Amino acid sequence: MKVPQGATCILKRTKVKGTIKVQRGARLEAIAVNVIGNVQGENARNVIVRKRSRVGGSVQVVQGRKARVAFSRVKGDILYDDQSRRVIVRRNRVGGNVQAFQNRGGVRIRGNVIDGNLQCKENRPAPTGGNNRVEGNKEDQCK
Repeated sequence: MKVPQGATCILKRTKVKGTIKVQRGARLEAIAVNVIGNVQGENARNVIVRKRSRVGGSVQVVQGRKARVAFSRVKGDILYDDQSRRVIVRRNRVGGNVQAFQNRGGVRIRGNVIDGNLQCKENRPAPTGGNNRVEGNKEDQCK
């Protein structure tokens, strides 16, 4: 499924068989959704996954503005790379890694259960948060 360039898509209690791709300047708000594949944003304005959503793959948001994953379950990884505004990972169950690299608007990672690693590099300002249970390693800025 694609969210076309510049569009806004709001999904509530929806099942998506496959991957959601959020294109340049687009906005996705996914509330209590079940995504079999991944949620991917490249140059997106905003990617929000919240309120008991389930993602069978990963959430990957790169070179955009802002993103938030909250109160949800992600089987794979959560990756925020090169976002210009605030990104948030709050109160999730993550089967893989949580990674925040080169974000410039602030990173908040709080209250998550992470089966993999928590990795943070080159974020300005440095990430804030805490109360994360990490099975793997806490690395770099997230030590």
